[in-house]
Amino acid sequence: MMAIETKTPAVRSEMKHLPYFVFAVLAALSLWFYVDRILVSYQMAEAAANDRPRGNLSDLYPRWLGARELLLHHRNPYGDDIAIEIQKGYYGRALDPARPNDPKDQQGFAYPVYVVFLLAPLITLPFHQAQIFFYWFLVAVTAISVVLWLKSLRWSLAPILTATAIVLTLGSLPAVQGLKLQQLSLLVAAIMAAGAACVAYGFLVCGGVLLALATIKPQLALPVVAWLLLWAGSNWSARRRFVYGFAGTMALLFGAGELVLPGWWRMFREAIAKYHRYTQNASVLDELFPWAHAGKVFAIAAVLASAWLVWRFRNEPVDSKNFGTVIALVMALTVLVVPMYAPYNQVLLLPAIFVLIRDRNTLFAGPGGARFLYAAMVFALAWQWIASLGLSSVYLLASPAWALRAWKWPFFATFTVPVLIFALMIVEVGRRRGAVKREST
Repeated sequence: MMAIETKTPAVRSEMKHLPYFVFAVLAALSLWFYVDRILVSYQMAEAAANDRPRGNLSDLYPRWLGARELLLHHRNPYGDDIAIEIQKGYYGRALDPARPNDPKDQQGFAYPVYVVFLLAPLITLPFHQAQIFFYWFLVAVTAISVVLWLKSLRWSLAPILTATAIVLTLGSLPAVQGLKLQQLSLLVAAIMAAGAACVAYGFLVCGGVLLALATIKPQLALPVVAWLLLWAGSNWSARRRFVYGFAGTMALLFGAGELVLPGWWRMFREAIAKYHRYTQNASVLDELFPWAHAGKVFAIAAVLASAWLVWRFRNEPVDSKNFGTVIALVMALTVLVVPMYAPYNQVLLLPAIFVLIRDRNTLFAGPGGARFLYAAMVFALAWQWIASLGLSSVYLLASPAWALRAWKWPFFATFTVPVLIFALMIVEVGRRRGAVKREST
């Protein structure tokens, strides 16, 4: 009689989680289909109807062109002449103030000049090739960032669940939008994930170096950097290497920037001021509460509440779960208050989402309000896939025209997701703060 092989516990566990992976693939495919067939089709039709220009529409292009012109031709990337060249590639023509339907974003070079050093390997390539390479590079580093955040948070998942998390991340609205635009926010998020993982495993110099590189988007990186500098200063003898790594790299970046473009920081400051004038960017809270500066009041309250909570964790060792949880809270706060509500910035919510899933049992055991917030968060996160599945089905089986008219549906929860996640992170960190306080008394 032939022996009947039985499945090992590990295989049975993987099989048990297989439906989650299948659902993740279906959800991700539906969202990619929605973006390619519905959202882009609507945008193209709307642009044609309003004589709105469409070029390569790649957020990489302004930075790539600025880097190429500076490093190869010694031209000032912050200059108005470069801005016009950028517009010709990004929009297909220079913007015309006399045309009321032309975009307001002038696509100027509004990054610290040292971003050119990160893009230098691409500047000798034709832009189309650079665009393709950068797209797949962002796919790879975004997938890797999922694993890095899990490591930073000390959360071990079965391989199939890790794969499920990667698929859902790459198939989420923030990541898909970032990939379509080749947005540097995805690169910054991945660098921050690598920096946090280095710090969490004791490679403090490496962590400082990586987080300095992440300041190519200072508004996204500086809140976490500020927290880690406070954390390092609270135990200087053991943690000073993080400060050395960060400060040394920033000095090199600033110095190298001065070599290639003397006085660049003044030009950068002026470019940022001009950028905010023509885009009139607002935070998530400003969009939710637009009356009488209410958004800014809520933002100040969120910053103060976070500062009060995290202060007790300034001495936390890197191998504790509290360490990663506090970083996740700071990143959730960043998404909430940074003056740019674009969905692609919400890739920074990934560690907070992982914390809330990992610690769901303690949240469920808390007050009913926390359970309600959790249910609302789950629905808000899932809504992007619910809507994309629905619209994709309608497009394929019933009426493509109706699906195009309903293109906004997957975006309905865009502003509620960061608020709900931040609120739940406040609850979770507050619970942990209470536990630490009880242990110390």
